[in-house]
Order: sequence, then C-alpha cells, then structure tokens
Amino acid sequence: MVKENLYNTVVLVDEDDNETGTMDKMEAHRKAVLHRAFSVFIFNSAGDMLLQQRAINKYHSGGLWTNACCSHPFPGETAEQGAIRRLDEEMGFSVPIQKAFSFVYTAPFDNGLTEHEFDHVFIGEYEGKIIPNPAEVQDFCYRSLEEIEASLQSHPSRFTAWFHLAFPRVKEWKKQAALCIG
Repeated sequence: MVKENLYNTVVLVDEDDNETGTMDKMEAHRKAVLHRAFSVFIFNSAGDMLLQQRAINKYHSGGLWTNACCSHPFPGETAEQGAIRRLDEEMGFSVPIQKAFSFVYTAPFDNGLTEHEFDHVFIGEYEGKIIPNPAEVQDFCYRSLEEIEASLQSHPSRFTAWFHLAFPRVKEWKKQAALCIG
C-alpha cells in the first residue's frame, strides 16, 4: 500500500481490539465504524501537560485544544509505532512513550462524522524543542493539570471530545504512577 493511502486507511477492530479489516478513514468516520486509534500525552519535568490546538482546517475538531497528538496506526503498524511516528509528524520530536490504558468511545460531530475509536493512550516526558507541523497544529502550550481541569469546566467547547474523556483517566494514571514511585 502506498504511504499516501496509508494515511487514509484505518484498522477496524472489535470491542477487544482484534483486527477485523481496514476501511477508508472518511468512510469509517461517516459510518461510525469502530477502529483503532491512539492518543499521546506528553508532560514536562514539572508535571505540566503539552496541549496542541488542532489546525483549523482539520476534517473535524479544527481549532480545538487537545493532547500532544492523536491519530490512527497504519495497517501492519502497532499503536505504539503509530504514536511515535505521528508525534514526530505533528509536533516535530520523538520521545520514549509508555502505554497507560485503552478505552472505547463514540463522539458524533456537527459535520456528520463520528469518531468510534478503540483508543490506546500513551504517556511520555519531553523538555526539548517543539517544531509543530502547521498543517496539523495551530498552537501549543504546556499547562498544569489544575489549569487544564479549570479550563475544561469553564470552557468545555474549546477542547476535543476525546480529551474530555481521556484527561480524567490520564490524571488518575499520573496520580497512581506517583504513588508507586513515591
């Protein structure tokens, strides 16, 4: 499969993340078919989370704030491989990541598309230079978990649907990880 076609293809899965086939990405979003995805959350050493504002021209959720990156693995690529690839493509850096958890969600959008994803969530730490891809990212910043939580409550429409679902779980994961280390 040609690389350009890989970006337009998603891996279909069942509720246990077993592959059931592939489909054109836009068709999967029009039909709300469950497919594999990943979300990457990056923190700095102070514990602040890297947020990106999606480019305004994205096919959905343009201009909204979300985690460092999210997308779909290519057919034949693990979720972790896809997450590492896409983090570099969107934010211009590579960093080791670890799997935190997975969840399934459905989020319909005003444009007739629906995300129905088995989302693999990865977490990493990064302090270096960020070189965002302007086709993907409009802006970025690091914010404390408390600032993000306050913004989610005061301005919920400024964030992506999946970020609302994943953020509390990431926050709990970070808390549990700190307890294990401390």
